[in-house]
Amino acid sequence: MTFLRSLVFLIAEILVTPPYAIVALATFPLPRLARYRVISGWSRAMIWLAKNVLGIHYRVIGLENLPRTPGVILAKHQSAWETLAFQLIFPPQVLVLKRELLWIPFFGWGLALTSPIAIDRSRGVRALNRMAELGRERLAQGFWIAIFPEGTRVKPGERGKYHEGGAWLAVKCGASVVPVAHNAGLFWGRNAFLKRPGTVTVEVGPPIDSRAHTPESLNLSVEEWIEGRMASLCPQR
Repeated sequence: MTFLRSLVFLIAEILVTPPYAIVALATFPLPRLARYRVISGWSRAMIWLAKNVLGIHYRVIGLENLPRTPGVILAKHQSAWETLAFQLIFPPQVLVLKRELLWIPFFGWGLALTSPIAIDRSRGVRALNRMAELGRERLAQGFWIAIFPEGTRVKPGERGKYHEGGAWLAVKCGASVVPVAHNAGLFWGRNAFLKRPGTVTVEVGPPIDSRAHTPESLNLSVEEWIEGRMASLCPQR
C-alpha cells in the first residue's frame, strides 16, 4: 500500500507541476505578496496530496509564539515536506537558498517568482552583504525569512552543523528569531520515493530577540532549543 500511495503521489506531482509553473509565470506582473499567494497554491496542492494520498497529516504546537511583525524562522531540515508545509503554517515567507535551485525547469522558475533570497555561495563576504540587503527589503515588504541553518537535509536522530548565516542575518536586520523543530523525516525521507503515513509534529519555539545576541550566541541558542526538542520528537532514533 505504501508503494502504491507513493507512486500515485509522484504521478500526481508530475502532472500538476508543469501547468502550475505556467500559472506561476503568469503572475510576474503582480505585486510580490500577490505572486506569493498564487504560487504557494502549488505547495498547498502538494500538502493536500500528502494528506489524502500518502496519509501524512500534521499538527502544530506553539503557533501562538509567532510575533506579529515579520522575523526569521530558523528550522530543522529533514525533508522536502517542511519546505512545502511551512507555506501553509506560517505567514508569507521567502527562503534563503543557493541560486542554482532557480535553474531547475518548472520548479525553479516558480520558485524564482516567490522573491527568494538567492545566494551565490562562491562570492563569500559579498554574498553575505547581499543577503543582508535583500533580507532587510523582504522584511520591510512584509515577508518572513525562512532558513535551514544545517544547510542540508538531515536524517531523524542526526544533527548537522548549524551554520551562522541565518543568525548573522537576523542580527544584521535586528529581527526576532523563531526556532522550529519537527519530525517530518520520519514519514518523508530525504530523496525517498517511499513516503509513510503518519502525523508530523511541528513545534514553534518562543521568539528570540536577536538584538541581545551576537550571531554566535544566537546560533547556539537556536541549536540548543531545536535539538532539545528533537530528543522527544524522534525518540526512537
